[in-house]
This record gives sequence, structure tokens and C-alpha cells, in this order.
Amino acid sequence: MKFQDLFAYQKAFSLAMEIFETTKKFPKEEMYSLTDQIRRSSRSVPITIAEAYRKREYPKHFHSKLTDSDAENSETQGWLEFSFKCEYISELEYNSLLLKSNEIGKLINFMILNPEKFGVKK
Repeated sequence: MKFQDLFAYQKAFSLAMEIFETTKKFPKEEMYSLTDQIRRSSRSVPITIAEAYRKREYPKHFHSKLTDSDAENSETQGWLEFSFKCEYISELEYNSLLLKSNEIGKLINFMILNPEKFGVKK
């Protein structure tokens, strides 16, 4: 199985791309602050899931990478809140993106709690 086949990776990649498209309409003065930060954190979520999967031979590394991914997901949620409060996204957009991020968090948590389902030997 490739890391691209992981449901958590697919969902996280999709959300990162949605955030990328959404941030295209952010003000230019936010380019090197909010826009850059939310793009970076959202992209880090699927990338660290991929890294975790490749480290599955080492249970502690698998766990560590997934907790990094979960932290990046939480950071993304914080940037989404700023985006909403700064009125760059609507409440509907905010709730939709946050719901997807919460789902990704649950998928990451499932991977953390069930490493053997992802080829990790205890």
C-alpha cells in the first residue's frame, strides 16, 4: 500500500488544496503572514502522515510523526479561526473547513491508537 492510499492522507491532502484555493482571495498584505502560515500548516498534515507511514517499522517514530501531524492540524484550525475573525472567510466556509479538519484529527487519532492496522509491529 502507498501512503497516498491512506484515507487520512487523502482527506488531509484534499483539505490542504481547498485551503490553498480559499486563501487565493485573502488580502495581499496577508501573503507573508496568515496566508503563508495556513498553507504551510495545512500542507504539513498530509506530508507528516506520509512520513509516519514510511516510519512504520519504528513504532515510536510512527507515533511521533502522527502527533506532529495532529499538531499541524490543530495549528491549521487556529489559522482558520483567524481567517474567520478577520472576515476573510464566511461562517459557512469556516464551519465547513473546521469540520473537515476535525474529521482528519479523528483519523490521525485512529492511526495513533491502532498502529498495527497500518503495519506497525509492537
